[in-house]
Amino acid sequence: MIRGFFRLVGLLLLAGGFIFMVYDGARWVADQNLRFTRFGEFWNDIHQSSQQAFRAMVEGAAPWLWTSFVTVILDQPVFALMGGLGILLMLLFRPRKPLIGYSRN
Repeated sequence: MIRGFFRLVGLLLLAGGFIFMVYDGARWVADQNLRFTRFGEFWNDIHQSSQQAFRAMVEGAAPWLWTSFVTVILDQPVFALMGGLGILLMLLFRPRKPLIGYSRN
């Protein structure tokens, strides 16, 4: 049951990544300027105070982690992060291969 839930979450993330790819592509066609929506911008648009609280928490625990790791993730395009995470979840929680010569009773 938990495997199906994570596959559903992976499928939703993959669909969200596709939606952002279409959104960025439509914006490129309209403006003739290729500019991807960054994850940091998207998170800031959704809930700005949670991003600031997360930054304070990470900088309080390990300041080097914010500058070396989190900012790199926040600068990535949303479609790549959502799509990649969706594919990863769908691959990790795929159904098991049937055993040949054994029955599952």
